[in-house]
Amino acid sequence: MSPDPHIPTTGERPGGRGRATARLAVAALIAACAVTLPSPAAHAAGSVVRVTGSQGNWQLTVDGSPYTVKGLTWGPAVADAAQYMPDVRSMGVNTVRTWGTDATTKPLLDAAAGNGIKVIAGFWLQPGGGPGSGGCVNYLTDTDYKNNMLAEFPRWVDTYKDHPGVLMWNVGNESVLGLQNCYSGDALEQQRNAYTTFVDEIAKKIHAVDPDHPVTSTDAWTGAWPYYKRNAPDLDLYAVNSYGAVCDIKKTWEDGGFDKPYIVTEGGPAGEWEVADDANGVPDEPTDVAKADGYTRAWGCITGHRGVALGATLFHYGTEYDFGGVWFNLLPAGQKRLSYYAVKRAYGADTSRDDTPPVISGMTVDNASEIPAGRPFTVRASVSDPDGDPLSYQVLVGSKYIDNSSQLTETHFTDKGNGTFEVTAPDRLGVWKVYIKASDGKGNVGIETKSFKVVAPKPGGTNVAAGKAATASSFQPDSVGCPCPAGNAVDGSLDTRWASDWSDQQWLQVDLGAKTAFDHVQLAWEAAYAKGYTLQTSDNGQDWTTVHTVTDGNGGIDDFDVSGDARYVRVNASQRGTAWGYSLYEFGVYRR
Repeated sequence: MSPDPHIPTTGERPGGRGRATARLAVAALIAACAVTLPSPAAHAAGSVVRVTGSQGNWQLTVDGSPYTVKGLTWGPAVADAAQYMPDVRSMGVNTVRTWGTDATTKPLLDAAAGNGIKVIAGFWLQPGGGPGSGGCVNYLTDTDYKNNMLAEFPRWVDTYKDHPGVLMWNVGNESVLGLQNCYSGDALEQQRNAYTTFVDEIAKKIHAVDPDHPVTSTDAWTGAWPYYKRNAPDLDLYAVNSYGAVCDIKKTWEDGGFDKPYIVTEGGPAGEWEVADDANGVPDEPTDVAKADGYTRAWGCITGHRGVALGATLFHYGTEYDFGGVWFNLLPAGQKRLSYYAVKRAYGADTSRDDTPPVISGMTVDNASEIPAGRPFTVRASVSDPDGDPLSYQVLVGSKYIDNSSQLTETHFTDKGNGTFEVTAPDRLGVWKVYIKASDGKGNVGIETKSFKVVAPKPGGTNVAAGKAATASSFQPDSVGCPCPAGNAVDGSLDTRWASDWSDQQWLQVDLGAKTAFDHVQLAWEAAYAKGYTLQTSDNGQDWTTVHTVTDGNGGIDDFDVSGDARYVRVNASQRGTAWGYSLYEFGVYRR
């Protein structure tokens, strides 16, 4: 799910295997579209699935009975399918969607069928997952790749076509949009036409092997549908991944003059690429309440397009507990959140006896745009549990907008009571996210998050290196955000940096202009930091004296009370902390 904010077309979800959540339907729509889940015994043999009806009055049938897809995308490991499928069924779900089908798929199909659930079985084509994902196949010339897929996909169709767990086959995921990552201009148009023509070839092959299950193809963008209309007549229906724009699909379908029904294969609350930036310049993540409402809204709009939208597999029945998992998963780390119950109600399942997750609202971070590295800061929120359950808390931080890491790290905090938490800031500069997690001890969780910007603490005294002449052993002329010459490290701005070549022995020095006393040095490292280095002084720029040695550097902010009296001060780096070179936002030499 790699968003591209430059394509405004309706129904778009630019990106790869994304993370999203869906909205609940109003009671009347739920009742109108409700389908009784078959018992496990009803799935003793493979089903015959058809798209029946005529223009604007289609329906999906399974063994002759109407079937509305009330689904979720599937996240857990196939090996855990038997563990989770009973819970999926309890939510009123009758379908799950996958992105790949191969020799490992059978346990998932078995577990699904054993619980009266069917599977939209996916086949992955490059460049799957939208911009920035997959590889760049040339669909005009790469006959080896196409021939391999034309042999591979029908092989697995033949293997599983009689399995009672199969609902339909889904060829590709977001590749029409994703091809823009590989091509542009006329070449892009040629590739999109070639890709959708190839999808039609696959559909024909699948139909020849298995005439009893429909074939569709997913994209993140309804702008892909004209290509399918022109080049892939053998598809039985269309499919789209759409989040914040899901309620616009109906109008796009009507305006486009399409002659096939569709399903939504991913949907939920607005994604990163659809929300406004906050005061720190990063996407403002919706609250738990807003995400749950997003599922309700999505399902209402899908079921509202009667006779054309045949259902959805909302995103995402996943347990990952990371940046994307918190944004989109119904049960991160296996704990159920408001969105889980929103989908359950939308699909007509009984939630009257369910415990309710904690609710966190009004979350704020004091001084969120300027928090000194390593210093305490305060996070405030209103936290409640509708059932009065005692709550336990965790506070986590994530560096997604600094280094693209999705991992969340539990951090030290003090619970001050009344929804007030004192947290210790990381020592790495940039915009972070802080997460409050409230658990009720009954398998439910509330999670809210806000951004905060870590800045360098301000040492007392005067920075005698500011604006002085600086030189270095090397610098990066054209890396990200570069040129990055030595002078960037003494220009007083944390928006610029010095960056060296990618080798261990590198140095950066500043000429103070005259012999100058100092008693403090501050180094503000970028992601490429030094694990081992020395601080050195010299009166002539040739003969150096070491005044401080570091052997266990970990980046972020290094503050040292170290005395010297010299014209030149140097950082002499000997061991990199990363595979890159060395990079400093600022090299401050202070006299207090």
